[in-house]
Amino acid sequence: GCFVFKPSTKKRRLSEKADHDFRSRSNDSEDTELRFVTCQSLWNQIKSETEQIQEDLNKQLLDNLVSFLSRSHSKFQEKTTEWTCRMKFREIPTAALVLGVNITDHDLTFRSLSDVLQDNVTPYIALLEAKDCPGIKNLMQKLMGQLMNHDIDEDSLEDEDSVQVSHNRVRCSMSSLISWYESVTKKTDSETPSKKRNSSSRHWQSPPVVVIFKDMESFATKVLQDFIAISSQHIHELPLVLIFGIATSPMIIHRLLPHSVSSLLCIELFQSLSCKEHLSTIIDKLLLTSQFPFKLGGKVLQVLINIFLYHDFSVQNFIKGFQLCIVEHFYSQPLSVLCCQLVDVEKRVYSLSHDQCENIRRLPSFRRYVEKQESGKQIELLTNDSFLKEETEKLLKDLHDYHENYVSILRCLHVFTSSLPKYPLGKQIRELHCACLENRVWETEEYESSLQLARMLNKTDLVTMLQQCVEILMSSSGKGFDKTVQKLKEFLTQFQNLEEASQERDVSVSSQKELQKKTDLYHLQKTLLELKESRRSKKLTKFEMLRFEIVDYIDSLVRKYLVPADDRTLHEILYFNAATVLRGHLNAAPRTALHTALNNPHCYLKNQALKCDGGGISNKAPDICIVYKLHLECGRLINLVDWLEAFSTVVTAAEEPNADAASSDQVDDIIHARFIRAVSELELLGFIKPSKQKTDHVARLTWGGC
Repeated sequence: GCFVFKPSTKKRRLSEKADHDFRSRSNDSEDTELRFVTCQSLWNQIKSETEQIQEDLNKQLLDNLVSFLSRSHSKFQEKTTEWTCRMKFREIPTAALVLGVNITDHDLTFRSLSDVLQDNVTPYIALLEAKDCPGIKNLMQKLMGQLMNHDIDEDSLEDEDSVQVSHNRVRCSMSSLISWYESVTKKTDSETPSKKRNSSSRHWQSPPVVVIFKDMESFATKVLQDFIAISSQHIHELPLVLIFGIATSPMIIHRLLPHSVSSLLCIELFQSLSCKEHLSTIIDKLLLTSQFPFKLGGKVLQVLINIFLYHDFSVQNFIKGFQLCIVEHFYSQPLSVLCCQLVDVEKRVYSLSHDQCENIRRLPSFRRYVEKQESGKQIELLTNDSFLKEETEKLLKDLHDYHENYVSILRCLHVFTSSLPKYPLGKQIRELHCACLENRVWETEEYESSLQLARMLNKTDLVTMLQQCVEILMSSSGKGFDKTVQKLKEFLTQFQNLEEASQERDVSVSSQKELQKKTDLYHLQKTLLELKESRRSKKLTKFEMLRFEIVDYIDSLVRKYLVPADDRTLHEILYFNAATVLRGHLNAAPRTALHTALNNPHCYLKNQALKCDGGGISNKAPDICIVYKLHLECGRLINLVDWLEAFSTVVTAAEEPNADAASSDQVDDIIHARFIRAVSELELLGFIKPSKQKTDHVARLTWGGC
């Protein structure tokens, strides 16, 4: 895969620019400031919740790594027999951290790891990337620069033998690193008891030096081999611990390093949480909750999940896409001011202006709602703003109640469907959620198949599922579940009092024995037909009747509570459904964008002088745009002389003829230079290439419209 790493500088300036763009683009709507504040507040809540979720998910992994460092360091401090053996074999304690192919998420994990280690273990941590370490000297420079907390002069790399140790220049060698470490630890030991006590509460005595290779697969093999070989020679003097960030498989260590080098490492494997499990947790905590009023429509959620599954497996990019949906919703929907917590709904509804009331009346879902009402109520809704506000408040509260009930019943349905074979509705709750959002799930073939499989569940599975559903509904904040919980408890009571029907089992066993005795084909077919008829006419057992009743009751709950959000009135206020807009933002179409920029520069530059009607070419356009539009009129081979003449004609179209020959020649030279530069830029973009057939021609490389 191809992963883009965007620079982290100027983030604050960019966010301020985005805020300004949001405000300036929305000036034509009322309550722009309130919408912006609501959007910002909502995103801050979601962001803090997301960070907490990710911290909880990584906690076990980070605790295991701290424990590993503790074991390694304690052996170094105590100089135990095991550490003595390691010194003989010169083994370096190494943690192989398998993080998965979602490389864009690795930075967050390493940042969390670095913070935990700095807070609890050691201040001496270096994070190295392959792009900064093309050679062993660059690696040592980065390592010592981060450990000593200041940059090393670049000139120190020019002299290989020795460089004077000064305030700004340090000799990049392992002996210098050991000398620095000994001086730092002695300085710490010589501190006053109070200072020493404070430092020991955060860091260990003689803390280890942790070197993290963030992208091990990208490091040059020679660099890794040299560093490990050099470090192993000094492991008895420097408590060094290595952490390898691995995206693929732990076997990459043995592929990159020969046995003579890998034998110098004492490797312990650590596996991070799967990115799919990570995503499921994020969706469960952010979307399947009534904590946040903003919701994603089925198609929008499917776009984000598809990008995750088929492009990058990046949870961070999924969260960024979610943020984009929030910004786009609050920017494009004037009524998003009502996308707030339930306690604020009443205040905001009654502060709506007449124009905003008209916006409510234009909503498609509200129009459908009005059409179902009596004629008198229709008139009030369409003419009386006060009555409309009262009805809007009631409908929004109903929508919030719908969310709470929807999530609870969705979890109950997932309890049943996730235990079925073949998973007709998907194993993950996000798959079931998408199916329920997009259409009426009870009308799908997958749902019918799930019901048929549920009617064949055994008693143990049914009892377990009912108990889980009771726990879900009792812990739910949804309304009107008291009778549902009571009904499910009645089912459990009936199961407890149910006796096994052994008579039917004996009949079926005797029938199977009779089949085994008869080997004649005629008698065998006759017996099978009789057995089939007996099963049709056989009366259902009490267990089977109860099982059918339970499945039918769950089916009734699904039909009542899992109605698609698009069928709810005013869903446009809380739900973002513009999947096409989101796909246009996230799924880049570079050729289309490039063609639009070159063929119609006004689309991006917004300069009125660049507007052209009827496919004309403006002489005010950039040179590359003029050259591009002229090349679209040519065939496979383009004559450079004819192309230059056409370019010169367009550029000088609005200029008056000049009688001065000298100045005319000078203008021709300038136009010629501009043409050469524009053609070179076009070649760089891949639209043309030099032709071997004719020296004064170029070949066109792109065809067809965009």
